[in-house]
Amino acid sequence: MNGKHNEALNSLSSQEKVTTNNNEWLNNFEHVYQNLTKHNLETLNDVYHESICFEDPLHKVEGINNFIAYFENLYTNVISCKFIINHSIETPTEAGVYWEMQYQHPKLNSGKTITVVGHSHLKSKDDKIIYHRDYLDAGSMLYEQIPLLGSAVRFIKKRIQS
Repeated sequence: MNGKHNEALNSLSSQEKVTTNNNEWLNNFEHVYQNLTKHNLETLNDVYHESICFEDPLHKVEGINNFIAYFENLYTNVISCKFIINHSIETPTEAGVYWEMQYQHPKLNSGKTITVVGHSHLKSKDDKIIYHRDYLDAGSMLYEQIPLLGSAVRFIKKRIQS
């Protein structure tokens, strides 16, 4: 993400970043993610439908048990992971949620915090999320953080932007 975009996000006061939603399912989602740790992954059951279909740039997972197992695997070696919800747009059964994920992994970026900006498309059924698609830059989340490969990915990105 470019510096101007990050500056604009960071210039928002914390009050402006708080979202107010009419949908209880969306309020629950935001609450769970803003408090999610490797020690409370079972709270995902509170917001996701048993037939959840989850997609991100690297994976597709179906069913609540597979989804929670996916998160358990993601959180296994993570030192910390925090979600900051910046904004959301909603209808009664769908939402777009704009967020920042800040995480630390001992093997990525020398264990320093990595910030990834993204958004999620959510659909609900029976007041739980049945569809969740994340849109984010997988390069900035993962590939750019790996020694040697990261340098190559950053070089290619700069060339494309020129």
